[in-house]
Formats: sequence, structure tokens, C-alpha cells
Amino acid sequence: MESASSRWNTYIVTVIICVALLIAGILLSVSIGVIDVSWKEVTRALLGKAQTKNELVISTIRVPRTLMAALVGAGLAVAGAMMQAVTRNPFASPQILGINSGAALIVVLSIVLYPSMSPTSLVLAAFAGASMGGALVFALGYTNDERAPVNLALAGIAVSMFLTAMTEGFIVLYDNQTQSILFWLAGAVHGGTWSDVYTLMPWMGIGFFISILLSRNLTILSLGDDIAKGIGLKVHRIRLFVACAVIVLAGSAVSVAGPIGFVGLIVPHIVRYIIGVDYRFVIPLSALFGAILLIYADLISRFIAFPFESPVGIVTAAIGAPFFLYLILKRRRAS
Repeated sequence: MESASSRWNTYIVTVIICVALLIAGILLSVSIGVIDVSWKEVTRALLGKAQTKNELVISTIRVPRTLMAALVGAGLAVAGAMMQAVTRNPFASPQILGINSGAALIVVLSIVLYPSMSPTSLVLAAFAGASMGGALVFALGYTNDERAPVNLALAGIAVSMFLTAMTEGFIVLYDNQTQSILFWLAGAVHGGTWSDVYTLMPWMGIGFFISILLSRNLTILSLGDDIAKGIGLKVHRIRLFVACAVIVLAGSAVSVAGPIGFVGLIVPHIVRYIIGVDYRFVIPLSALFGAILLIYADLISRFIAFPFESPVGIVTAAIGAPFFLYLILKRRRAS
């Protein structure tokens, strides 16, 4: 077994590499786009000294877009890590278990019925939708046997398809009001503003705080309910707090960026492969990896139909769908 000191060394090295990749991604994200900018302009904009048109583009469009991508990616990744820990299901993620699609449905309904709804109200609507989607999946797919992970994933896919179909139906019915939602529905961060960033920050802060507090308990719970109960953990209470954190993280992310898929599925697997199953390390590394993944995915999305924008969800789906199939095949071979 890997010693505690060795794990700490791996963790520190991984954090340093992630921070370097994150800084590089942020600098690339604010400097690459339809308008060519110099590094001098990037520096002035980042220092709050924007004066020229290019510098204003950086400070008012590219910087909030990049920060929003980082926050959304981190939130979805941490939500996925927590879900996989408490369910012990390798397929668990906000997208696979209906949370993203439930949040998206209620957000679209809110925009259609109450066009002037405030950003905070939209986030609360997303929380309600996320709760509904997750509850439906667990009600339909939860079983207490060895097929539970696959059954839950299949129920999640079915519920997600149903909720997505309902969302698209409302978009068709209210065509004049929902044209801008089509792009959002594929998962997009290109329209991110400082208002979106300020809306996200407190909710993400709450979700991250809860996840860090629960990290030790998540490690124990991931080993099994019997072990957790045997050392005195109140399993149902922990699951309730985890559910609240997941709804806050995933719901707030969906409310501003749409139902971006597979971030919460991919990242926890990569992190656990590197550092193991100690969630004191998994949670913060998942946040870093999630932010990095979505920033670089957003960079790639800019070149798909350059000079036009493409949803970042296209890139995460292109990466995540094969990964999901790999997990299914791996589990089938193992059983």
C-alpha cells in the first residue's frame, strides 16, 4: 500500500502541476479568440488597466467567460466525486443521474413563464429541478444488489432523455422566447458575464465548503455502509448533506452554463487513479481538474466552427461518451 507520506508527495506534485496547467489555460483563454490581442494588452487588462477596445474585450468578455468555465467545471467535478462516493457507483454524475436535465427543464420553464426572473431566482429554480431529476432516477432505478450501478445508470439515462424531450418541447412551443436557450441547452460558457460569475461564487463556495467538511466521511462511506455504521457514522444524515451539496453545485452550474455533460463522470475517475480513494485529496483535486478540463474544452470549442462559437458541451460529450462506454465494458469484464 502507498504510505501516507508518499500519498502527500503525490498530492503536492499533482496540485503544483494542476495549478500550472490552470494558469496556462486561463492565460490562453483570455488571449485567444476572434480578435487578436497582444500579451501586453492581456497584462494591462488583467491588472485592471483596460483602456483600448481589445483590453476591454479581455476584461469584460474573456475574463468572466474563463472564470465561469473554471467555476462550473470545478462544481460539476466535485458533485460527481461526491455522488460516486456515496452511491459507490462508477457511473454516477450530475448528467447520468438526471440532475442536469432536471435543472435544465425547470430553468427553461422559468425563463418561458417568467422572462424577467432574477439570476438568483433562476439558480433556486435549478435547485428544484435538480432535486426532482435526482429523486426520479433513484425512485426508478435504485436496487440493493450487484446490478445497482448499472440499473441506476440506465434509469438515469431514461429519465434524462425524458426530461430533455420535455425541455425541447417547451422550446418548440415557445419558439419566439427561447431561441437563445438552444445554445445554452448544449452547454455553453461563451456568454458568461461578471453577473454570472458573481451569481455562481457564493453557491459554489457553499458547495465546496460542505464537500471539504464531509471529505473524511466520504472516504469511509465509499468503503460501504456497514463499515461506516460500524464506526458510528450517521449514514443517512451524511447522504442528506451530500445531496444538498450536489444540488447546490450542479444546480448553480446548470443555471448559468446549461447542462454540460460528463465533467462529473470523467474527472473523479482520473483523480482517484492518481491519488487513490482518500476524499480529503479527491475533492480539492477534482475541483482543480474540473476547472482545467472545462477551460481547455472551451478553448477547443472556439476552433470547431471558427470564427463562430460552438457549445463547450460538444467537446465534453466527445470526450465523455467514449469514456462512459469504456466504464461499462470494464465493469462487464470485471463481472
